[in-house]
Amino acid sequence: MHCPFCGANDTKVIDSRLVADGHQVRRRRQCLACNERYTTFETAELVMPRVVKTNGNRDPFNEEKLRGGIQRALEKRPVSTDDIERAINSIKSCLRATGEREVPSEMIGNLVMEALKELDKVAYIRFASVYRSFEDIREFGEEIAKLER
Repeated sequence: MHCPFCGANDTKVIDSRLVADGHQVRRRRQCLACNERYTTFETAELVMPRVVKTNGNRDPFNEEKLRGGIQRALEKRPVSTDDIERAINSIKSCLRATGEREVPSEMIGNLVMEALKELDKVAYIRFASVYRSFEDIREFGEEIAKLER
């Protein structure tokens, strides 16, 4: 770490603390050359895999698109914002845990359906009907029957 005051390379850490619910480390540092003190913050840089669409296109992972799809399915349903955020974080963790640089979009869709199944059955059916392109009422009935089992 370079000193922001004199540019020297040699600094020492005086104090370290977890902040932001443990997602960030705050460090007090002291420059060994000029003795000035300053604070740095460290966060983990987590790289999300790219999404391979069914048409072969490769797009960067878009958390807002994920959030929008889940929120649309849960519109006017009694599910808290905290539960939605937990589901989104869980999906992101599953994607990072694959260790892959690219994941198929179907995998994300299936993770969303599993999360919605846990959160709200009606939202699950809403999402599944669009995601799986239900053509008639019979397909809705079959999916509902699977849920009831």
